[in-house]
Amino acid sequence: MLRTLRRCAKYGATVVDALVPDRSVDTPTVTPCASCAEPAGRGYPSCLGCAEEVEARWLVDWRDLLAASRASAGAESERELATQVLSATPDAYPWTCVDWSLRLLRCEECGGELGAGDPVCLRCAAADASRWRSWAESDHLLRAAALALRAPQRRRVPVVSALRLVLPFVLAGVPVSRAEVREVRAAVLAGRYTELAALDRLVELVNLPLLPWRRTTVTL
Repeated sequence: MLRTLRRCAKYGATVVDALVPDRSVDTPTVTPCASCAEPAGRGYPSCLGCAEEVEARWLVDWRDLLAASRASAGAESERELATQVLSATPDAYPWTCVDWSLRLLRCEECGGELGAGDPVCLRCAAADASRWRSWAESDHLLRAAALALRAPQRRRVPVVSALRLVLPFVLAGVPVSRAEVREVRAAVLAGRYTELAALDRLVELVNLPLLPWRRTTVTL
């Protein structure tokens, strides 16, 4: 069920209506990571426990493709398979396999992970754009969040921070709308990241009251 989210227009703010999931009923809660104790996924990609939790969605499909192609993980045959996947037509392989193929290959121009290297690298920009030829709407936020956290230098800081905050809820199966991500990002821009990170329910993140705009008082 959807409801209309409307923030009061005070201090010159614009009223924006957006449809978001109804949070009046209980939703799944996040679980702490056994390695870092943060909500599972928030420490991605530096925390091994969070990395295992996040990357499971990709690895299931990639391992199946490895087996079907008689390729071995870590061997040259895996790199050859990755090149084959990226050379194929859109939707020839699952988007998870496209992403994993990019991770396995290095950019010839900047030396970084292909599609996630230097922000000014044209080859990485082209590879990152081409990956979105194959995607699934239901997994869009999971994919976008994982990519942003793997290559934070290619996204704005508030966007990366907001995606880091909501990723544990996505992993837990909580439906997160784009409107809710924008609400979280607005709170991050207001300097509330520490407060947001201490909350363990999405409804609390989305409804964290924003501080009034600060006004400068000039004394003569």
